[in-house]
Amino acid sequence: MNMELVGYLASITVMTSLLMSNVLWLRVINMIGCSLFTLYGLSVAAYPVVLLNGMCVLINIYHLAKLRKQKQQQELTTKEA
Repeated sequence: MNMELVGYLASITVMTSLLMSNVLWLRVINMIGCSLFTLYGLSVAAYPVVLLNGMCVLINIYHLAKLRKQKQQQELTTKEA
């Protein structure tokens, strides 16, 4: 696969994520874009790109886990009421 296309796809994916009004979808789509950028950065030996986007993937995972935990707590509270 042409890695330049992966870079363009990553750019479009990250840009699209910023158009999301739903935070869950923003995080998921942004994580996909950042993962693609990480792959692209590794393929062209652009290690600052790898570092930044790899960290963004981890940040998105953290926030997605936090959102999931909040949803589970909200469901428990609703069931108890």
